[in-house]
Amino acid sequence: ALLLVGFAQLELGLPAHAALAATVDAARTMKRTHQAGMVNALLRRAQREGLPQADPCSTWPSWLAERVASDWPQQAEAIFSASAQAAPMWLRVSRRQQSRDAYLETLHGIGIDADADAQATDAIRLRTPLPVQQLPGFETGTVSVQDAAAQAVADAFALTPGARILDACAAPGGKAAHLAERDASLRITALDVDARRVRRMQDTFARLQLDIDARCADATQASSWWDGLPFDGILIDAPCSASGIVRRQPDVLLHRRESDIAALCAIQSSLLDTLWPLLAPGGSLVYATCSILGAENAAQVDAFLARTPDAALAPLDARFGHDTGHGHQRLPGEDGRDGFFCARLQKGRCR
Repeated sequence: ALLLVGFAQLELGLPAHAALAATVDAARTMKRTHQAGMVNALLRRAQREGLPQADPCSTWPSWLAERVASDWPQQAEAIFSASAQAAPMWLRVSRRQQSRDAYLETLHGIGIDADADAQATDAIRLRTPLPVQQLPGFETGTVSVQDAAAQAVADAFALTPGARILDACAAPGGKAAHLAERDASLRITALDVDARRVRRMQDTFARLQLDIDARCADATQASSWWDGLPFDGILIDAPCSASGIVRRQPDVLLHRRESDIAALCAIQSSLLDTLWPLLAPGGSLVYATCSILGAENAAQVDAFLARTPDAALAPLDARFGHDTGHGHQRLPGEDGRDGFFCARLQKGRCR
């Protein structure tokens, strides 16, 4: 245990002399004087040579690692490695309040190192994460924290002014907010099944000065909340394994079970089947997850298209990642982004 504490102090950047002295002194205090020399020697070696790096794959449960390796055989090693790294801090600038370039100049003016992203038109990447309280305009809604992969969802829609939009699994509300920031005329309904998350979502919309109808409701129980008027656009950011955001939520590797995947796929299918009839002819449904598993993504879309004759896959471009044939997949760490899947489905005539 003492060695682990000593190694941790070195890894966290404590001055080596202090880490060594404190750990060796602790060994003596614990009446392990006979081991103090060994502790000192091992810590000095770690100081010189660094600690051995564990295989990033070893932290993943075997069933999940095998699925990732099966779905992405060429990219699996990079996925595991990227998922073990700290995620960068991405910002989304509200174009209703300020341009992205103007806000970037503001950051540079106060000494914050950041750069714009060529593919995500509202995104800024900070070189060093900061508390949000230090971000100019955060409290008044000029800027929010949102990964660039998630920001791409707004680009997946092609909406006309005044369009009626449903965000079916909306919390924490970033994607609905992004759409509203781009076009104040959109009539957006944002649902979530958890009342606490809905309250936080309402607080977020208030900070951003956005008029979005946030409700606590189960999207699959349409009779309890739908007014019967069709939506021009529907976003299903579906519950999923979160396998694409392990670097942000490493506890996923501890609590996720193999049996969860089938249960999550059933929920995803139910959302697609329940909400599709609520979409107006010619409208778009964007299906998204923060998963990298084919069963939750391309296979889910493929199965839906097979059983839904008036649904067609609409094209997305390379900004959305790898073309799977049934949607686009961004893998963890690519261009600094989270793992994220996105597919746009267009409602037309029956095939």
